[in-house]
Amino acid sequence: MSLLRFKWPALFALVPVVAVLPMPDFWIFQLNYIGLYALTCLGLVLLTGVAGLTSFGQAAFVGIGAYTTAWLTLNLDISPWLTLFVGLALTGISALVVALITLRMSGHYLPLATIAWGLSLYYLMGNLDALGKYDGLLGLKSLSIGSFDIGQGRPFFVLTWLLLIASAMGFDRLLDSRVGRVIRSLKTGTQMAEAMGINTFRYKVITFVMAALLASVAGWLMAHFQRTVNPSAFGLKMGIEYLFMAVVGGVGHIWGAVVGAGLIKLLDDQLQVLLPKLIGTSGSYEVIVFGIALVMVLKYLPDGLWSLVARWVPRRDREVNWSAAAHLSERSKPARGELVLEVQDIRKQFGGLVAVNDIRFQIKAGQIVGLIGPNGAGKSTTFNLITGVLSLTSGVVRFRGETISGLPSREIARRGMARTFQHVKMIPDMTVLENVALGAYSRGHQGVLAGMLGTNAREEQQLFKEAQRQLERIGIGHLMHELAGNLAMGPQRLMEIARALCADPALLLLDEPAAGLRHKEKQGLADVLRQLRDEGVSILLVEHDMDLVMQVCDHLVVMEFGTLLTEGTPEEIQQSPVVRAAYLGTEH
Repeated sequence: MSLLRFKWPALFALVPVVAVLPMPDFWIFQLNYIGLYALTCLGLVLLTGVAGLTSFGQAAFVGIGAYTTAWLTLNLDISPWLTLFVGLALTGISALVVALITLRMSGHYLPLATIAWGLSLYYLMGNLDALGKYDGLLGLKSLSIGSFDIGQGRPFFVLTWLLLIASAMGFDRLLDSRVGRVIRSLKTGTQMAEAMGINTFRYKVITFVMAALLASVAGWLMAHFQRTVNPSAFGLKMGIEYLFMAVVGGVGHIWGAVVGAGLIKLLDDQLQVLLPKLIGTSGSYEVIVFGIALVMVLKYLPDGLWSLVARWVPRRDREVNWSAAAHLSERSKPARGELVLEVQDIRKQFGGLVAVNDIRFQIKAGQIVGLIGPNGAGKSTTFNLITGVLSLTSGVVRFRGETISGLPSREIARRGMARTFQHVKMIPDMTVLENVALGAYSRGHQGVLAGMLGTNAREEQQLFKEAQRQLERIGIGHLMHELAGNLAMGPQRLMEIARALCADPALLLLDEPAAGLRHKEKQGLADVLRQLRDEGVSILLVEHDMDLVMQVCDHLVVMEFGTLLTEGTPEEIQQSPVVRAAYLGTEH
């Protein structure tokens, strides 16, 4: 998505050119509505298509923007340009409250909650005397600049479409930034993002509020375009239509908002005329056609109509222009031999099942410790207890002298502990380079505004330089421009290690990193692990490949049925009769 480059200056220049073309005023009027709808749908692209948060409540935020400017201009005679900011403030507060309440929900509960929110606001607007009840507020003035009336024609078209293109450009830049990579991970990779030190709930709220603010701008424009405001334009029906537009156009693509809004608006008008002539009777038959069309699109073109265009637009590899960028700052590392991790009698109980029972061991700086045992021994559960993915039933985990028990995984990651996963977690439609750069999130600082304005270029170069360095460090630098979803299992696992290294960890936790690797790749992995150890990085390794474990580990901890069986050097473990019994079922 982010590497489909657009010529933004040319698009801005095209708007006034279209405005002066000798086309009928009817089509300018239609384009004005398309621009208004597309602004609202653009927020849904960010919220639903990219972040994976389905909302039927966008129309309610359009209503807040519209009613705010209508009431203030009619009752207090405030300039419409000032009411825009009042509407944005009210919308932002409302969206923040709704987001804090609803975004902790998952599955079908979130869409249902947004439906309830939309219905509540609709009936509130329709029952308040101050807002004209269901008749609404009438007699608004059109927007003007001094004595120049923007009206409903070509000047309004220029204003609306310049705002739309500016918003699209801002979102495109945002999605290609540090924050944007986080937003793109919300749909499928929240556990991975949390393990990289990211507060995913915070970014869900930010995304929700941003989508609402864009809808509020559309409502402000719509109020002065129609010169009347009533609840029918902001009810659940319109909330569904906005989502319908986004899905048909391509809810995962910025320009899908424009395609969907344009197609549905034009078809709606034409079908209302054509269908009664074909059928011989009047009625809302266009709704039936739209329903059938939506089912067909979801079945045969789930990425929307814009995906057909995107297939023919060549993807451009990101230009490698960060060679002169400064290195990211690094955290202080423990001295060799210093105690890095202390696991003391940790226990995890699921109801009556004790999955991990009083496990204890230590890791020192510059040491590779292997956590091994038969399938079902509790290794991954222990891993998740240390990294904060699971909460402890009892026991203590200390990292560099600080108790981290009870901290969420993102807080533990920020303290210098990075991990990979037993089942590879990545964002398939992002490049390898972007996936790895996500690991350096906590080492950057630029936020949403910097991403949208493009003032984050220096930091982006630093992040990508670090990502490239880590990819080359593990031997897959040549794959950095490939889509992560196109990689085989082996390179995907190596990519995960590079992503973890981007976090500049003092302790690296690897969960079965050799699974799916070929022999040469395993040897390369062994070399990387030894190199990291020599550089002072401590490693906790969960692995079933005993050849690799015996090659690289300094100390082994053996688990069986959730308990500590024994620990010692690789040579001691190889000779241990209790370990042989655990793996082979006999001491002989």
